[in-house]
Amino acid sequence: MSTTEKRSEGVDRSTVAKVLVGFAVAGAILYLFGRVIGWSELQAALADADPKWVVVACASTVVSLVFWSKAWDVILSVFGIDIPLRSLVVTYFAATFGDYVTPFGKAGGSPFVAFVLSTDDRATYEESLAGVLMAELLNLVPFFAFAAIGGLALAFRSDITGQARYLVWGLAGMAILVPALVYAGWRNQGFVETLVVTVVSPVAARTSRVEVTSIRGRVREFFQGVEEIATHPDAVKRTLPYAFLGWLFFALPLYFAGLTFGVHLDPFVVFFVVPASTVAGLTPTPGGLGGVEFAVVALIVALTAGGAAVSWGTAGVIALVYRVASYWFVLAAGGLAALYETYRA
Repeated sequence: MSTTEKRSEGVDRSTVAKVLVGFAVAGAILYLFGRVIGWSELQAALADADPKWVVVACASTVVSLVFWSKAWDVILSVFGIDIPLRSLVVTYFAATFGDYVTPFGKAGGSPFVAFVLSTDDRATYEESLAGVLMAELLNLVPFFAFAAIGGLALAFRSDITGQARYLVWGLAGMAILVPALVYAGWRNQGFVETLVVTVVSPVAARTSRVEVTSIRGRVREFFQGVEEIATHPDAVKRTLPYAFLGWLFFALPLYFAGLTFGVHLDPFVVFFVVPASTVAGLTPTPGGLGGVEFAVVALIVALTAGGAAVSWGTAGVIALVYRVASYWFVLAAGGLAALYETYRA
């Protein structure tokens, strides 16, 4: 695949069509969300909202994106790419917009950023893509760490019983097991690539929306990022603190969303729910719309079933406010950044 063809992945008409379809599906899911929780119950809960915490939650999200931009800054410097942090922050917001409008989450941001950085001579496409992939993989370290810490803390609480306990143990176990599987896969890249292609090929034979060549490329890009991490240990040490701070401030909006309605969520519940609900972002809607909201509500209700139980209606508005701060606000700010970056490019 030529560099020009790679760059075209950043802006593609079929991607735009998928985004529009994804938002249509998300709209239907969100309508179902309101029907399941109850519109009247949601409206009653919203009447008691304290708007200042919504502002604080949005500010926390901005801080998280700035920290993650700094993580990019450290990684890109490894590849000899020197970009002022203020400029990189704008690019990161634009990349997040690409992620948030693309179904299945992280599919759109990396190629878009590589495209933008290469068109105005700040870096080559290959260098920028390698750096961005490496940074995004390092951002997964605190993702699994927060899930494991929160999950293990909740697993030993006496008020977490029944199916909720099995859920906590299961997801905490996944948070520990997945990184181990990634390492094992990196040590056996050929086998993993063959396995993925074997699984995807029957699907690709029945639909033009799935391409074996593209999937194979994604697998190789993933392991390329892992390889870069293994060969730059010093950069990893300098990047991880910013990655962890970014995830901390990305999780806090859920806590602030609870305060919006006078609910003090246990920090371990927050640390567990945010990464656990992010898995629902793999639903085929932009930014996991609908799926994340349902997951946040279900997890909050299940994990606060004791003395400080949260009702479905309250959990519903908490989830909506959380998504306003962590998704819709970023979508608006990132959209402006994407327009600016595209115009400049």
